[in-house]
Amino acid sequence: MVGLTVAEFFEATRKRLGLQLLSQSLHSRSRLVNDMINRPQLALTGFLENFLWDRPQIFGETEIRYLESLSQQECGKALSQVMAFAIPCLVITKGLTPPPGMVALASQNEIPLFTTTMDTTQFQHEVTAYLEETFAPATMVHASLVDVYGVGLLFTGRSSIGKSETALDLVERGHRLVADDMVTIRQRHANILIGSGNELLRHCIEIRGIGIIDVQSIFGIRAIRGFKRVEVEINLREWDDAEDYERLGLEEQHTTILGVRIPLVSIPIFPGKNITVIAEAVALNYLVKAYGYHPAQRFSQNLLETIRRKRTLAQLAEGDPE
Repeated sequence: MVGLTVAEFFEATRKRLGLQLLSQSLHSRSRLVNDMINRPQLALTGFLENFLWDRPQIFGETEIRYLESLSQQECGKALSQVMAFAIPCLVITKGLTPPPGMVALASQNEIPLFTTTMDTTQFQHEVTAYLEETFAPATMVHASLVDVYGVGLLFTGRSSIGKSETALDLVERGHRLVADDMVTIRQRHANILIGSGNELLRHCIEIRGIGIIDVQSIFGIRAIRGFKRVEVEINLREWDDAEDYERLGLEEQHTTILGVRIPLVSIPIFPGKNITVIAEAVALNYLVKAYGYHPAQRFSQNLLETIRRKRTLAQLAEGDPE
């Protein structure tokens, strides 16, 4: 079944969110199926038409104080109406005391009830961040990801073409390795891709002929980072004399990962070519473009202006009676 069980959610976040179980069991009638949460304020008043029950329900001070303002019978009715739905779980924030009968009702309806001392707003931010990461669309790419001048460069290409060696050379020049061999890419928000490594090979590079190199132990903590936005893909490929390679950069290439469009730079390689310096130039070129300066377009404009100026001078010279 698709989704995250409440037990898995609890084990993954109990320390981060300071969760404590109040009900009898972690068993729930439904799973967490998206990255959304809900505060059941209107539902507690009896308006259930648009009640978003299929997500964790957050009881902050507003909800608890409202229930405390009701008689015991009214409070029980309000909670019973809400808990009749197959809610994944309930969370009471700020260490507030649950109203009488709430724990029993939660246990009876197989809805895990948690409490946390975190402030309601802080808890909502933290749990949303966790759920967004958990449910974000993801893919794995055979590549290397390096932070070069703050730009996330994703090196792709066939096996043994030199992706890992390029990543190692960049680390030696002071840049930061994110992942090598297998890069996990997640989509965050509408157009942001975040790359990271897997737990087994995190911050290690495989160099054929040498083996596994632990980048952190050799180059130090400043040579690595846990994750980075993927901003440019650099595709390494063998040089082909028959192919017409881009010379000016006016026709920009793009690729799509998880529906997000990012720049693509294809670099033909041959023995002796310094891919590392080229990669640094790609990162810097991306940065100047981000600030509104396009070198290829500026060169083209200057070239056209020079041609027009020479043509005008030539026409003036032809019309000179002397």
